Amino acid sequence: MKRYLVPVVLIAVILMYGCGGSPEATPSPTAQPAEVGDTVRVDYTGTLEDGTQFDSSIGREPLQFTIGDGQMIPGFENAIIGMEPGETKTVFIPMDEAYGPYREDLIKEVPLSELPDVQHEVGMQFYKITTEGYMVLVTVIGVTEDSVILDENHPLAGRDLTFEIHLIEIL
Repeated sequence: MKRYLVPVVLIAVILMYGCGGSPEATPSPTAQPAEVGDTVRVDYTGTLEDGTQFDSSIGREPLQFTIGDGQMIPGFENAIIGMEPGETKTVFIPMDEAYGPYREDLIKEVPLSELPDVQHEVGMQFYKITTEGYMVLVTVIGVTEDSVILDENHPLAGRDLTFEIHLIEIL
């Protein structure tokens, strides 16, 4: 019985580690790069042209989304395509691939009678349903006796952005 044990153990070791190799020499399957349709988890830090940080997931839960579902700005999604888990990169995203240009047509004067009965002040932000049925964050940029002037542009509209992105995993 003992004489069969040595060949069986030798065969098991060869099958586990490959012919003539050690565990370190055995090639491991390479990670597949992220592609459209993948759900990913990332950490990120976003900065403006002058280096000012405007957002970060560091210290919070990583951001999770599905590439191609339109949940993220196009430049951010495109930057992740081709990345492998564990990879980090810094990408510049021009305004056209971020929140678009700043649009003057999104400045609206709204009668006070159409807004909640609260004290409106310049700089105040709240969510409003647009005439198209979308909920948007608006900023009060002016107040008159009878109306409020609202800016429906995204706060980062017209800005080029830079993101440092770390792909944690592909789910």
